[in-house]
Amino acid sequence: MRRILVLLPLLIFVGLAIFLWRGIGQDTTTIPSPLLGKPVPEFSLTSLYDENQMMSAADFTGPALINVWATWCPTCKQEHSQLNRIARDEGVTIYGINYKDDREKAQVWLDKYLDPYAKNVFDPNGRLGLDLGVYGAPETYLIDAEGIIRYKHIGEVNERVWQTLKAKMKALEGGS
Repeated sequence: MRRILVLLPLLIFVGLAIFLWRGIGQDTTTIPSPLLGKPVPEFSLTSLYDENQMMSAADFTGPALINVWATWCPTCKQEHSQLNRIARDEGVTIYGINYKDDREKAQVWLDKYLDPYAKNVFDPNGRLGLDLGVYGAPETYLIDAEGIIRYKHIGEVNERVWQTLKAKMKALEGGS
């Protein structure tokens, strides 16, 4: 019995070391979403630009990207020029979800930094974000032609991330 008590701290240390070692090196930007393989959740929210225009999941047709963004998010500003380039130069449809933000500030922000979004939903309370499983802005989803979520990226869309998204989009389109 005494021998077990002497070895107990060593066993605890080894167990803890194995647990921590397994977590090192895991990619935190690819946290699996319970919505992968499922349609964009149903919603009824207004357009960012027109509070009288109601929008729903049917407005998001793919293949396309859905980008969750906000003016209070410094990383959103950091990725914004890349999103503009993707929409402009590569012809990719990007839908925006303006998340827990102020409508007027968001409109001014898009005037200043340009608007890469084909359509932009205003989600002031974050309800759609909650239904999507958003951890925080920015997050980007890839949807197929049927509006099914095929991929989720947490964090900035930079050139490296775009190449991954682009390959996944081509695979959805049948490699064309």
